[in-house]
Amino acid sequence: MALLEINNLEAAYGPVQALRGVTLKVEPGSIVALLGANGAGKTSVLKAISGIVEARRGGVRFDGKDITGMDPDRIVGLGLAHVPEGREVFRLRSVRENLILGAYRRRDGDIAADIERMYNYFPILRERERQRAGSLSGGQQQMLAISRALMARPRLVLLDEPSLGLAPLLVKEIFAIIRRMRDEGMTILLVEQNANMALGVADYGYIMEVGRIVMEDDAAALRGNPTVQEFYLGMGGESGRPATQRWKRKAW
Repeated sequence: MALLEINNLEAAYGPVQALRGVTLKVEPGSIVALLGANGAGKTSVLKAISGIVEARRGGVRFDGKDITGMDPDRIVGLGLAHVPEGREVFRLRSVRENLILGAYRRRDGDIAADIERMYNYFPILRERERQRAGSLSGGQQQMLAISRALMARPRLVLLDEPSLGLAPLLVKEIFAIIRRMRDEGMTILLVEQNANMALGVADYGYIMEVGRIVMEDDAAALRGNPTVQEFYLGMGGESGRPATQRWKRKAW
């Protein structure tokens, strides 16, 4: 059974419809990439899953349980963590305090051990543990945001644009950790504009345009698809062709 199932999901911001019948699933222990250009609706999918945006139609099931319309704090309690775009950290709190806040719902005695695990993922956080999060670099804040989410010991992590605004070396480091998270049993739904990096770590992928899923397949198959290569991986194609004509040439 899929850990996450979305069926015919529709959502809107006032009169603007953001999602138009989105259907997808995420299998346990996998990385699923959700790809698309700016404005395609990728972030709206994550917000609808985590309860930040209300679904108008359709449904979301997590581990067999209908979570459509459920309050975000209850969804977190079920084992779903959302790392939003923009590296949202508690800027006036230290690195260590941010990590402790990530475990605020837990009542076990392993929090210190999990903080050490986060420091093993991202050693720079150990060096900066007493530093205010707002004074970290963009890459370090992204590492902290991911680590804080993992402190909740989630069963599913929603990652929104983890590479946004980061230098290439930091992007490689972040994606190495994402792969490690999957190898250690984590399930991840990854929203990412860097399609090449995302498909390099993902098991399966979906492509969105204008609020709809327009293509899905194994990640390796998507990487080999000529349309995906031209429009999302920047390989080949006719760069001088007008955008409206390029649109017409898409497989969908």
